[in-house]
Amino acid sequence: MEEKKLDLKSIIGFIIIFGILLFMLWQSKPSDEEVAAQEQAKQEQIEAEKIQQKALIENSKTEDFADTQLETLPDSLKTVALKNKFGAFAYSASQAANTDNPIVKTDLLTITFDTKGGQISEVKLNKFVNYDSIPIYLVKDKNASFNINFGTTDNRILNTKDLVFQPKVTRSGENTVVSMKLKVSESKFLEYRYIIKPDNYLIDFTVKSQGLNDVINSAQEVNLDWSLKTIRHDQSIAYENRYTRLTYQLDGNIEKLGQSDEDNEIEEDVDWLSYRQHFFSSILTTDKAFKKVAITSRNLVQDEEIDTVFTKAYNTKTALELSGNEFNENFGFYYGPTEVKALKSAEKGLEKSIPLGWGIFGWINKYLFIPLFGFLSGIFPYGVAIIVMTILIKLAMSFVQYKQYLSQMKMKVLKPELDAIREKYKDNKMKMQQETMALQNKAGASPLAGCLPALIQMPVFYALFMFFPTAFALRQKSFLWADDLSSYDVIAELPFHIPLYGDHVSLFPILAAIAIFFYMKLTTGQQTMSAPTQEGMPDMQKMMKYMIYFAPIMMMIFFNQYASGLSLYYFVSNLISIGILLVIKNYVLDENKIHAKIQVKKKNPKKENRFQKKMKDMMEQAEQQKSAQNKNKKK
Repeated sequence: MEEKKLDLKSIIGFIIIFGILLFMLWQSKPSDEEVAAQEQAKQEQIEAEKIQQKALIENSKTEDFADTQLETLPDSLKTVALKNKFGAFAYSASQAANTDNPIVKTDLLTITFDTKGGQISEVKLNKFVNYDSIPIYLVKDKNASFNINFGTTDNRILNTKDLVFQPKVTRSGENTVVSMKLKVSESKFLEYRYIIKPDNYLIDFTVKSQGLNDVINSAQEVNLDWSLKTIRHDQSIAYENRYTRLTYQLDGNIEKLGQSDEDNEIEEDVDWLSYRQHFFSSILTTDKAFKKVAITSRNLVQDEEIDTVFTKAYNTKTALELSGNEFNENFGFYYGPTEVKALKSAEKGLEKSIPLGWGIFGWINKYLFIPLFGFLSGIFPYGVAIIVMTILIKLAMSFVQYKQYLSQMKMKVLKPELDAIREKYKDNKMKMQQETMALQNKAGASPLAGCLPALIQMPVFYALFMFFPTAFALRQKSFLWADDLSSYDVIAELPFHIPLYGDHVSLFPILAAIAIFFYMKLTTGQQTMSAPTQEGMPDMQKMMKYMIYFAPIMMMIFFNQYASGLSLYYFVSNLISIGILLVIKNYVLDENKIHAKIQVKKKNPKKENRFQKKMKDMMEQAEQQKSAQNKNKKK
């Protein structure tokens, strides 16, 4: 084996390299002047940081001081900055650092709370999705804000939305309690307390304080500010926006702000406020009425062709009264469907916020159509339930159609005699009118007899017009080609947008328009034959001919964006009306028999009532005065 010997050349090489490194280090050593300059720069940087921190601390006293700026400060200075910004409530901000936002989930709701502001930051309705199968959120991505503005004894104006609350989640039986405390100390605080029930959309909400009588400045007004931008959920944003409206209860009566553009009111003694959307609502209730409230609604949908995220912007401002210089208010937040059963469960009369129509129209919906449809939809599929309900309503109102057609037929039989009277007294209008009324009275026929039955149908017609678009039960229920009976049906998408009509073709409105056309064709022909022509009056026959075509076209255009359930009702309703009319015309009423009965009545005229006698006397007096005037003119 060869012995390893020390290599002299290697040793000399290492020595030379080491020497070169030492020489390079000696050459790169800074001079005394450079060392002094570096030290001065370091001191200047330290001084600049101190000045910057001092400026940040001073700036922390202002309202626009951001949390990100606060994070740039060292821990030793954060306390000072928090004190400058929040005053006595700096304690809460320092204690709540890095605290997670509580999330509470029930079968109905998933609610997320934000420690900043102590408010609800997200509300998801677990049982519902929108037209695009995305979960329904009423509060999300900072579209809502709940804030209390108040003054403090150290001359600050604070907003709870800017302050940091400390959360605590507990259980009380089946209920979940979320306490959000804005602390001055462990024994002094402002508390938001939320009670979430497992089977209710109403969240009990209290605002109370303890030990803040020497912190809150009672000489300054305390204001509550609640705002919300409503998130789009329906297929047609224009249709949804039509039923999105700020509603409130005032002295037991329901009031509303305008639907379009911007509207605002200042009201007193308001029981609750509903930020209503088409099928969902966010409602603020109170145990004691708000004494004075400024409410605003602003429309955010300017063009239905634009894919807008929000439909309306709502805002409420009201003053709160302190009790012993402390907060003590009981509220409630309802986040849920605009549906009778769910709203009734809140036990605050919130179901009145559903737009069922005023007066008799709302009464018909509340006590007749809603229970009837609820019963039928429990037996049949929803589309079939609409058809069965329509049949029942039309059969119940068939006597009205009978009376209307009978009146038209009587006028048709009398038309030759009425025309003869007009020709005979064409130069004496007063006498013509007297003789016309006398003939109609003897025959028991009157144009009003045809109008009154139509007026009887109007409350039912309008009540149903309000019922179908607001019927929550129809939401996302399919029938035949319609995917959602609460929205429009689509059989064809258009590559362009037609003003008023839209960018799609709905079949139910077309079918309803065809049915209306044939129904008007039948009824208008009868009306024009029976309606006598009067001088100085519009040509009704000509107008009727135009209406036969105009009304169906308007129906087809207007209802193309409306709920398919409503169009289905009109289609079936007019089909049934055509059938009833044909039965009455061909099997119930006989023109010859009616003519014979009229002749009998003419021979035995019925006694005039007071109104008819008074009208006759007035007309005779007017005729005598006119004759006297004509004699005076001749003299």
